[in-house]
Amino acid sequence: MGDISVRTRGLMGVAAAVAMAVTAGAFAGPALAAGSGHGDRHRATRKAMEAAVNENAPGVSVQAKDKHGTWNSAAGIGDVERQSPRGAHDRFRVGSITKTFVSTVILQLVAEGKLSLDDKVGRWLPGVVEGHGHDGDRITVRQLLNHTSGIYNVLNDPGFQELMYTEKFLEHRYDTWTPEQLTAIAMRHKPDFDPGDGWNYSNTNYLLAGMIIKKVTGKSYADEIDRRIIKPLGLTATSAPATDSSMPEPSSRAYMKLSKAPGATFHDVTELNPSLAGASGGMISDSADLNRFYTALLRGKLLPKKQLAEMKKTVSEGEDNPAERYGLGLVSRETSCGRVVWGNGGEIQGSLSMTLATENGGHALAANFNTLHGDLFALLDAEFCSK
Repeated sequence: MGDISVRTRGLMGVAAAVAMAVTAGAFAGPALAAGSGHGDRHRATRKAMEAAVNENAPGVSVQAKDKHGTWNSAAGIGDVERQSPRGAHDRFRVGSITKTFVSTVILQLVAEGKLSLDDKVGRWLPGVVEGHGHDGDRITVRQLLNHTSGIYNVLNDPGFQELMYTEKFLEHRYDTWTPEQLTAIAMRHKPDFDPGDGWNYSNTNYLLAGMIIKKVTGKSYADEIDRRIIKPLGLTATSAPATDSSMPEPSSRAYMKLSKAPGATFHDVTELNPSLAGASGGMISDSADLNRFYTALLRGKLLPKKQLAEMKKTVSEGEDNPAERYGLGLVSRETSCGRVVWGNGGEIQGSLSMTLATENGGHALAANFNTLHGDLFALLDAEFCSK
């Protein structure tokens, strides 16, 4: 998924937080799958999970839901140091899946008449999107949400990449970043294209969407997600932490290489300050909550019909990704067998996630690898194309 290839941002390291380095061989071990509930119907998915666990992908956690019930399963290793198995009910950082939550809040505000998708960003955030050709007075809220704004992606900034994806990350994993700081980095660069003249994934778009939520409501995007989505749906494993670097239990450790050099080791990157991602990718959840959220969303329990229809108006992600189209924080993808599913994917240091469901929410799959190298699409095709 185009979304799954997207990453997040920084933190600050202190001596007390030791980043564990492990060899690639440490991930090699029995890929034993644990499962519960209607497992016979998900044999292909279980086989795909076991095949996906290897020296670069320690473990995977999955939940599938269909008309027959719920199936929870896991394979591989959750903690290399303890050699403990991956948990079927682990919580994890969801990365860009956060964007669907943020877009849902924006569309709720639209339904309430508090803003319009056609509002210019400059109306709500005057002076924020300016510099090197950027002009917030030419960009609409809709263009933020579907990535047609042309705004430069802060994650493409070379200096920021160095802080996030090299060993410098270990020194900066606990840094606090504000959306204003991150947006200012993006404004140092030229736009990718004029507003509406193309498509390019930009995390800066959703940092701005989070700022608009605060400007409209007087509360943070995290508070609004909690009030409007998490509490009404009873998502007990879901949160949008501001700067708390810890992970709630149950959870596995998260691993990542911070060098492209041959033989580079994996580091334990479980702890990080989620402000490096903020409204573009800072949330935590588990597979059960994510399936519940997307099922409720697709069944119209979170948005009126008009706003859900707007969310599902998609644009092409380009010739490089013909199977996928991007709506307003919601992605449609065609599987290898021609089924169309809806959801999103996310990537953040040491965590790769995906949640996709059929259009009516009747069949859903949520999965997470505790590294960035898992084969999510093999799981997707196994679950939706093997029946």
